[in-house]
Amino acid sequence: MKILVLAGTRDGRELAVFLFGKSLDITISVASEYGREILDENLPPEIEINSKRLDQNELEDFMRAREIKILVDASHPYAENISMNAIEVCRKNSWNYIRYERPEIESHGKIYHAANYLEAAQKSRELGQNIFLTTGSKTLEIFCAELKDRNIIARVLPTPEVIQKCLDLGLQPRNIIAMQGSFSRDLNRALFENFGADVIVTKDSGKIGGVDSKIEAAEDLKIPVVMIDRPRIDYPNLTQSFDEVLKLIGELK
Repeated sequence: MKILVLAGTRDGRELAVFLFGKSLDITISVASEYGREILDENLPPEIEINSKRLDQNELEDFMRAREIKILVDASHPYAENISMNAIEVCRKNSWNYIRYERPEIESHGKIYHAANYLEAAQKSRELGQNIFLTTGSKTLEIFCAELKDRNIIARVLPTPEVIQKCLDLGLQPRNIIAMQGSFSRDLNRALFENFGADVIVTKDSGKIGGVDSKIEAAEDLKIPVVMIDRPRIDYPNLTQSFDEVLKLIGELK
């Protein structure tokens, strides 16, 4: 039976390779050519990779054309729309949906939780002048709109499109850090200190996403952290380990 893995994360890619190593027929879907380039570095050539962002109808057509009946959603914990589309497609067609999600981080240090990006922007505004964003570029406009009288430092992916978006939103080149993570505690601390950060804004992307090293670095410097909580989704077949995913696939086949 063919299996589609939505693998826009490092652990998603590792999961796909793990399942392939168990003699399963794996197809991978990512949302961009950048994601495909990262995949191509380590994937066996036998695995088909889709690098086109799929809406709900396109995902359904993609799975039907390949006779895929099991979808493993290993997308980013904050890729809410991707997960909701995948759940609906599988429900509609009586296909099997499995959610793999990396464990949440254990909170420690001076952390302020926010339910969403707007709330995070408002809370960070209360806490400091120099706002160091580690939340990526997709919601950057929310922070730029809410923090016009604050100094925003944005750490984003080093792609031309992302950097151009930062510039279009009015960020100064000196405040754009274009680097691909994850980052060590020491590097985070050096960056926070160098840019004079008063507050760090992050998401709970789990240990593999480097959120623990951000929190530790902020704690070293006694800088508060605004943590955007993960979206709360009622996932069918929620798992937090590769072995759990494999076990569920065995039960569903």
